[in-house]
Amino acid sequence: MSAAAAIVATAALMATACGGGYGDSRAGDAIPSADIHDARTPSPSADASAEPHRPDITLPSEVKDDFESWHTGDPTEDVILADAGRAQTATNYAIIKGNPDEPALAFYRQGDALVSGARWVKSFVDAGITYTGIVRYFNPTVVIYSETSAAVTFCTDETKAFNKDKKTQKVDKTPADNDSYVYYNTHLKRNRGGVWQTTELASDRGNAKCTP
Repeated sequence: MSAAAAIVATAALMATACGGGYGDSRAGDAIPSADIHDARTPSPSADASAEPHRPDITLPSEVKDDFESWHTGDPTEDVILADAGRAQTATNYAIIKGNPDEPALAFYRQGDALVSGARWVKSFVDAGITYTGIVRYFNPTVVIYSETSAAVTFCTDETKAFNKDKKTQKVDKTPADNDSYVYYNTHLKRNRGGVWQTTELASDRGNAKCTP
């Protein structure tokens, strides 16, 4: 988000721009291919036998990622959605741990998305802030381009997530507004281990696709 530097400077970070859409690009134009759906492209088969060993990204009890309707019924789409969700939770986990180099982050993110995610986590660390509460993820869509390439868009609702000062443990319950809703546009690639890693990510706060 283009205002990220100023937000960090005032220690008023929005708790979850959790995907780390850090930079000047907007979700509507950063990944044009995510808006193109070729119905002729077949869905690759999910290989349940090749399930990788995944890192533990258990969030503390006071923090929750609520993935609403995060299933389509298509096995391959659901595998992609699951890993797209884990990339979000891994970022939140890194924020809570205060570690931009958290291994789970690199497990589910690569390329530009890993760089922006690590920078986003570092902005929380530098500001002495973590967060608490619930982030709701909703309205997911999946577009499959090939056996190793896909796009996922979704919305987040951060109205019940709040910044928390690490030193004082004070929770900043800033009133919610349209900026509490974020639209994400992501691209994922399936690695050799079978993990769908987020490689590109753009976010747009207050996008009409997500606001009530």
